Amino acid sequence: MYSAAFIWEPGTYDAEFHRLNALIEEVARSLPGFLGVESWQAPDATRRNATYYWDDLETLKAFSTHPVHQEAKRQYARWYAGYHIVVSQVIRSYGDAAFAHITPNQRRAA
Repeated sequence: MYSAAFIWEPGTYDAEFHRLNALIEEVARSLPGFLGVESWQAPDATRRNATYYWDDLETLKAFSTHPVHQEAKRQYARWYAGYHIVVSQVIRSYGDAAFAHITPNQRRAA
């Protein structure tokens, strides 16, 4: 399993941003190796994150090279004050199993 965290500082969004953002979400969900996405934002909303989870690197690459995603990447400076991407291999996840998560939940011993 792999994750790609897209971390950004928002700028001004317009109709084209919302159109492409919706299409990107559709593309991600349509790929067979897509496992899910979760988002968060800083309390003051100055920084946000959308972490996408993928079954394999091939699907992640298909997403990142999709024409709709490439179109949005070319225009990112219109909508973001800055961004950073972290691609990671998930080697373990665990918790108390109090809630479901996209990653496998291996219960941690007390």
